[in-house]
Amino acid sequence: MPDRPRLRQVNVVARDVAATVEFYRLLGLETAPTEPPWNRHHRNVDTGDDLDLDIDSSAFASKWDEGWDDGATGYVLTFSVEARGTVDELYATLTGAGYEGQQPPWDAFWGARFAIVCDPDGNAVGIMSARDPSMNSPPPDVE
Repeated sequence: MPDRPRLRQVNVVARDVAATVEFYRLLGLETAPTEPPWNRHHRNVDTGDDLDLDIDSSAFASKWDEGWDDGATGYVLTFSVEARGTVDELYATLTGAGYEGQQPPWDAFWGARFAIVCDPDGNAVGIMSARDPSMNSPPPDVE
């Protein structure tokens, strides 16, 4: 496969974003500031590597993953691909093989094509294309 998926992002969906940010701070990782009111829902942690670690509230996760249960916590492993069409192809391949589609491919507000499929144990696995700034749109409202 020419557009091979690479693990590039882990989203920690947290019950309490501030407490989770403090945990990773004590672990020794820096968290980038986020403007209010987003600081209650999304924070990016600097891992120092080529891997994004994001902390999201459950309310925010349900905005980018329609299958995320309100109040649920957990992790989403996201694999990146270059082409937007590869997201659709991989989603079709995996759901066609019987795996549960949790979020069908869509043009996400951050400018990437994005989808989520569950692995055999029900863990969320994201597939995300490279970001295209021309595809950015306003973020959703989050309570």
